[in-house]
Amino acid sequence: MLVISKVKVKLFIKYMVSLRCKLVVKEELEKLNIKYVVIDLGVVEILEDITPEQHEQLKQNLAKSGLELLDDKRSVLIERIQNIIVEMIHYSEELPKINYSSFLSEKLDYNYTYLSNIFAEVKGITLQNYIIMHKIEKVKELLLYDELNLTEISYRLQYSSVAHLSNQFKKVTGLTPSFYKKMKKQRSQNLENL
Repeated sequence: MLVISKVKVKLFIKYMVSLRCKLVVKEELEKLNIKYVVIDLGVVEILEDITPEQHEQLKQNLAKSGLELLDDKRSVLIERIQNIIVEMIHYSEELPKINYSSFLSEKLDYNYTYLSNIFAEVKGITLQNYIIMHKIEKVKELLLYDELNLTEISYRLQYSSVAHLSNQFKKVTGLTPSFYKKMKKQRSQNLENL
């Protein structure tokens, strides 16, 4: 017996970066009676094509919440790249064992040079610098939590050494990691004394 499974259609949504965003999207899909399979950062899998009217209404409803339903292929690809990087650096417990370029190429099934070129063209920043910016934001977050020392943070974010992390941190922020941490602690203490 031949079983034909329903084809999943993917919708790509820009600025969908948190659990709150997922909840907003879920609510809007349900309002329009669009059956979904998966709602993930930046992407929703639905079981069937939606009508042009549903598409337009979903687009308008999402826009009211600051989200954007993407239509053109370049925008979709850029959004997918950004979501993979954000998820990989900010939400994964462990970064991939392979380098970022190979990871992105495998995940998106595109040559890294192509991904890098289109990303730089559209965003005005290299893909490598975008990744570095997110890694430094994660370092800041981990420094403020004060649960890991710099060596552990360096290892967790796959820096070759603490010195490499420190140099990159200073290049991006203008501060050393230890000075940044000290400055944030001092600011917190000053706020507590008000």
